[in-house]
Amino acid sequence: MEFDHAGIATDDVDALATLFGELCGFDVAHEETFDGMRVVFLEVGNGYLELLEPEDGGTIARYLDEHGPGIHHLAFETDDVAGAIERARELDVTPVDEEPRPGAWGHDVAFLHPKDTGGVLVEFVEH
Repeated sequence: MEFDHAGIATDDVDALATLFGELCGFDVAHEETFDGMRVVFLEVGNGYLELLEPEDGGTIARYLDEHGPGIHHLAFETDDVAGAIERARELDVTPVDEEPRPGAWGHDVAFLHPKDTGGVLVEFVEH
């Protein structure tokens, strides 16, 4: 596996994308509305920052209410999300998703519960 992206929860995708663009020179690689949130991917070397802004409540809105803006998850690219979920189970790591599901940018994804991964929400991404 390789690092794919860090997901960042924010109340204002445009302001954060502008800040990272001006501060670091990161360009927008992809933008979409998905699963009740606005998602913007900024290209960072061989990976991305995924900026997540809630539109109609949902998971990111709840996260922001509980934790405020900041890093929401770390994502790792795999060529077999289903196999990565199975490997996690073998290591007694609890999957949030029992099987791959559609994610942003048309990728298959699955998350692991942070209680088993050092407090970090981990996402597997299959391009």
